[in-house]
Amino acid sequence: MNIKGLIFNIEEFAIYDGPGIRTAVFFKGCPLECIWCHNPEGINMSTELMIKTGRICGYEISAPELAAKLRKNEDFYKSSGGGVTISGGEPFEQSEFLFELLNELRGLHTAIETSGYVSSGIFKKALDYASLIIMDIKHADSDIHKKLTGIDNGQILANLEILKSSQTPFIIRVPLIPGINDGDENLRETAELIAGADNLVQVELLPYNKLTGAKYKALGREYNPPFDENKEPNINQEYFIKAGIRSKVL
Repeated sequence: MNIKGLIFNIEEFAIYDGPGIRTAVFFKGCPLECIWCHNPEGINMSTELMIKTGRICGYEISAPELAAKLRKNEDFYKSSGGGVTISGGEPFEQSEFLFELLNELRGLHTAIETSGYVSSGIFKKALDYASLIIMDIKHADSDIHKKLTGIDNGQILANLEILKSSQTPFIIRVPLIPGINDGDENLRETAELIAGADNLVQVELLPYNKLTGAKYKALGREYNPPFDENKEPNINQEYFIKAGIRSKVL
């Protein structure tokens, strides 16, 4: 089909986005409006000017062109047990391009890093393509999730159940935002949501990035988060350990 996708970054030698040495590709476009978004340059489905650097953020590329770039590191992937991770933004916002790219990358280990907010039909299809799913659980409570991201978590939890019953390995990531979603109750409920899944690799706790605000300034946007950016989040792994879930702090 030769569809063109809109991406904003390619990060080589990534080591935190799946196993081994990887290349992470960041798609533009996201349906969520998280109050702490670490990649604000990935929200809008359009090119943007980074004011302080004068750099244009976002460019179009075809799946075969992108796949050719990514395969240049194929020897590193194979020797390290690594591969390619598709992140964002939200990769499923460009699902046709995503599937064409994954088809071009057949034979490589591929991971999709997602919020899980996508139709169940598209999500199920992705499980036939990807070697690994890295999925965020931002909050276990639906009402609070809507306040924090603009949407409830109904569809996300529905896809989580599909993922748990599949054969596709998955990692759950919890972005820990101080005073927002890092309370013990939310961590306990998150552990309960994912407990017992044989294909769960691990839970990764991702503390808030204190450099986030600089990105908003570079984009000419205001950033006034309703939490103390300097406060260290609670990184209690107790509930995951009790549930027999491997966990780590990134």
